[in-house]
Amino acid sequence: MVHNSLSHKEDLKVQVREAYGRLVYTYTTHLKQIELLTKKNQKIKCWQIGLSAISTGGFLSAVITNQIILAWIGGIVSTILLGVNLFFKEFNLAEDIRKHRTIADDLWIVRERYISLLTDFNVLEEEAIMQKRDELQERTAEIYKVAPSTNSKSYVAAQTALKKDEEQLFEASEIDKILPEHLREGNVRNHKDDH
Repeated sequence: MVHNSLSHKEDLKVQVREAYGRLVYTYTTHLKQIELLTKKNQKIKCWQIGLSAISTGGFLSAVITNQIILAWIGGIVSTILLGVNLFFKEFNLAEDIRKHRTIADDLWIVRERYISLLTDFNVLEEEAIMQKRDELQERTAEIYKVAPSTNSKSYVAAQTALKKDEEQLFEASEIDKILPEHLREGNVRNHKDDH
């Protein structure tokens, strides 16, 4: 049974907008998790390279100069490097980054479909809206089932990005700048003003 009341259609719109908002938060949180993991991975790699260089340099210097202190420094740094490598052996940050990237890509497609639904909302019948809404909810649930966890730092970063930095928003002038000249809205307005 299709409800034809205006209030039901408005309720549907509120629900779709809220679902869109939650999805954008999750999408942005995964992007921020990728950034955090990438920075962490880069720091670990730098530490590993640095410790490896000090360790190797210490041993080579000890052999060349016959100074036992350099051998001790090389040995201690080498042991620290072994500990770092063993500790992070259990963590595969590159794989975690890949998983978050896949989820973000999947969520991006759903996000675009929500935007399309909201764009078409006024010309669609309630039944079509409900069907599209249900499909989007099901697809979102499928993505969430396989999504890796995010942490509170990535959520706070997403909150800042969305509320303060407006990362997911474009002003009309910004969109105009990245579109070919003949598709820019500013040009359409300017041409209308000329006539």
